[in-house]
Amino acid sequence: MRIVVLDGYALNPGDLSWSGLEELGELTVHDRTPDDLIVERSAGAEMLLTNKAPLSAQSIHQLPNLRYIGVLATGYNMVDVEAAVQSEVTVTNVPAYATTSVAQMVFALLLELTNHVQAHGDAVRAGEWSQCPDFCFWKSPQIELMGKTMGIIGFGRIGRQVARIAGAMGMRIVAADAIKKNPPALEDFAWADIPELLAAADVVSLHCPQIPETEALMNRRTIGLMKRSAFLINTSRGGLVVDEDLAEALNSDRIAGAGLDVLSTEPPAADNPLLSAKNCLITPHIAWASKEARARLLGIAIQNIEAFIAGRPVNVVTA
Repeated sequence: MRIVVLDGYALNPGDLSWSGLEELGELTVHDRTPDDLIVERSAGAEMLLTNKAPLSAQSIHQLPNLRYIGVLATGYNMVDVEAAVQSEVTVTNVPAYATTSVAQMVFALLLELTNHVQAHGDAVRAGEWSQCPDFCFWKSPQIELMGKTMGIIGFGRIGRQVARIAGAMGMRIVAADAIKKNPPALEDFAWADIPELLAAADVVSLHCPQIPETEALMNRRTIGLMKRSAFLINTSRGGLVVDEDLAEALNSDRIAGAGLDVLSTEPPAADNPLLSAKNCLITPHIAWASKEARARLLGIAIQNIEAFIAGRPVNVVTA
């Protein structure tokens, strides 16, 4: 059984072990694979693992030995699943491995926006506190979250974990989801449609998939429904937000700030307007990347292959 990992570095830059995969077959791991080398490096493989390396219909049809594609992520838009099904290739993904890490990042971004910890720490190191005539100073308003409203768009596993943390901080929760069922046991929770949520929320956190219905969800019109004092957090998919519209809203003080772990194009172009927008905190798609989450991801990917070999595939995605 020949197994090829097309882009393993993001998952395992050296702090995890590939030994579990090595036990399942002849393993080749590439840190990264340019698009024009995907077919060449995949030739003869029965199993391919990919994180972001795209597997198009054209590539899949050129790989007659291929029987299995394991996506090293939850999202699987980089694989032409319809072409895989036509070629009798099973495609699996890894759901729910980073729920707690992503929810944690939501609040890392939010707390930096409300308290500007880095800016104050840098000011202290620069000697501003030592030279201050008072016992304290602050370079930006300090905002308390208790009593504020957290609006969560997409109320799956991650959205619900965000709600639990927000509830523990004393925030009210308003959630929008296509399926409104099993409300959480939180003291102050309500369902809402998206326009109602945007108007009510002090913080809007995105946790929905990027599908045709949600692409460009946050645009000039919908951002315009938000409070001027509100923050937008996106740890989901960059395509949910129109970069230019959000940058314009930030630069015109239409909303108070944004914390983004994802952008519409990754890595971003140097002229992406969000890179220079006011009060816009951007991290390089790392919400998923804690060692604990990556270890879970790799473990589930191995279990997916074991189940496929045993003839009982799990976490199968379909076109």
